[in-house]
Amino acid sequence: MVVTEIEEFSEIRPRARAYLCFLLQRYIPNYVPDPSLDNIINALKILKKELPHAEAFYILDKKGNQIIDAISNNSEYRKGKGINRSMRAYYYRAVREKRCILTDPYPSLLSHELTVTASYPIYDDEKRLVYIVCVDISLKDLLKMFHPSSVDSYFGSFVKSSYALFTFALLVVAILLFSKGVMSVLAYGIHFQNLDIKEIFESTILITLSLAIFDLVKTLFEEEVLGHHKRKEAGDIHKTMIRFLGSIVIALSIEALMLVFKFAIIGPEKILYAVYLIAAVTLLLFGLSFYLKTIAQKEEE
Repeated sequence: MVVTEIEEFSEIRPRARAYLCFLLQRYIPNYVPDPSLDNIINALKILKKELPHAEAFYILDKKGNQIIDAISNNSEYRKGKGINRSMRAYYYRAVREKRCILTDPYPSLLSHELTVTASYPIYDDEKRLVYIVCVDISLKDLLKMFHPSSVDSYFGSFVKSSYALFTFALLVVAILLFSKGVMSVLAYGIHFQNLDIKEIFESTILITLSLAIFDLVKTLFEEEVLGHHKRKEAGDIHKTMIRFLGSIVIALSIEALMLVFKFAIIGPEKILYAVYLIAAVTLLLFGLSFYLKTIAQKEEE
């Protein structure tokens, strides 16, 4: 799910940065004469209550050295004093851009999970860099805060589990249809002279429908359970829809052809029903053609 989480982060990044930077600027004044380290530490302790999900708060000097042990609810994270972090993005980006920034997700050395860091450069009244204040928060916790529909939220997990059950049920249906279609033909063994054309038509319909349902299962599972829909191009989704509709049209066409032969032999007066089915298939073909034309126009635009 790492790819999905990163894609969701790209969506909420502006809001997350705005909120985290607002809190830092609210509690830690900037461009003041001789910024006090003690005042910044006290502000971070207050900020820790505002951001209970944050992993750690710490301060770097202008050269990137961590000058205090991290402030954290987790005792294992309360360390790091003296470590030089000048090669980390949360240091050099904040120094280069001279503003509060939010890093890309990176593997944390403490939790070994994807983490982002908000870093806030502190300047004195002469605009000289003095400190960089950093706040680490795990990517999962950040998504829970700013992405209500995240796959890691309770409702998101429920929806994902529901889609998994539905896709499993549809997969069972596809397997049963395929098995029935194959077995109805194999039941004749090697006695091909005994093959019933009606059985062949029905088997073809069952196998075609099983293919259409399997395509639907594949799409639902990839998009709703694995969460690949955001990185798939729109054309891939359209191709899946076209394959599904095409399979339905083929199955109905075979059924209509079978009915024409059947009614022509045993009930010519009922052949009108086969004509109705052929008309329905024709309408589906017109609808599919319109769909393809509309998609082509949108792609050109």
